[in-house]
Amino acid sequence: MSRISKNPVTIPANVEVTISASKIIVKGPNGALEQELKSEVHLKQENNAIVVNSTDGSKFSNAMSGTIRSLVANMVKGVSAGFEKKLLLVGVGYRAQLSGNNISLSLGYSHPISYSVPQGINVEIPTQTEIIIKGIDKQQVGQIAAEIRAFRKPEPYKGKGVRYSDETVILKEAKKK
Repeated sequence: MSRISKNPVTIPANVEVTISASKIIVKGPNGALEQELKSEVHLKQENNAIVVNSTDGSKFSNAMSGTIRSLVANMVKGVSAGFEKKLLLVGVGYRAQLSGNNISLSLGYSHPISYSVPQGINVEIPTQTEIIIKGIDKQQVGQIAAEIRAFRKPEPYKGKGVRYSDETVILKEAKKK
């Protein structure tokens, strides 16, 4: 059994969990999420915790038990507290504007970039150089942050571009004559 799956997932008081043979549904104050389950993994709800076990001792079922345990823990955290990613726009003239469900980005290209935000994701732009992405699905929040960052990754000489708030960009030294 995986070391990760040995730890049970605690369920807060305001979260409701429904486990069936092939899927798990987690409902909370922020919304509901569901996840398909593999046949190699067995979930059991005990008191206020979910215990994940592998059905056999194979390497694949051990790996899947750890994966499913992490996914369930992220689902419980997402419907109760939610996830957040913060992006910073670094560079002269780099700015973002929110209009309805679209983000308009000026990133030094000859044209503005328009990005449509999918359902279930909230985007806030407190200043022109900050973008905060919030949602209940950790994978979707991270994917959207990565797609916005991919429009202009931080370059290594001046550090200009879109970066995560906790990201450090190591600057290279310019070529000497």
